[in-house]
Order: sequence, then structure tokens, then C-alpha cells
Amino acid sequence: MIDPDFLADLQRAPDVVLGEYELTPEERATVEQALARLARSPSSERAHALRNALIRRVAT
Repeated sequence: MIDPDFLADLQRAPDVVLGEYELTPEERATVEQALARLARSPSSERAHALRNALIRRVAT
């Protein structure tokens, strides 16, 4: 979440990047929802927005 290169790769090719991890369907959906929120955020706030979206989802 804090590595800008990883975040850029994740945004550019989420299926490829997420394919490298063993995620449950729920975990994958959480990341995809966070990426969707991220796309709606100003670029200066994207890393913070992704972090918050993932933490909020995991904490509930």
C-alpha cells in the first residue's frame, strides 16, 4: 500500500498482480473495491485512500 511502484502496477494490471497471491474471493473483492475507490480519488490522495479503504473493509 505504501510502495508507489507496486500501487501503479496494481492499478495498471490488477489481474496479473493479484494472480501472484493466494487470495480468497472476499479478499480479492476487497482489493478490487479499494482500487475502484482509489480511481475516484485525486492522485495526491490515492495511497492514503487505498490504505483507508482496505483497513475499513478488514476491520468490519
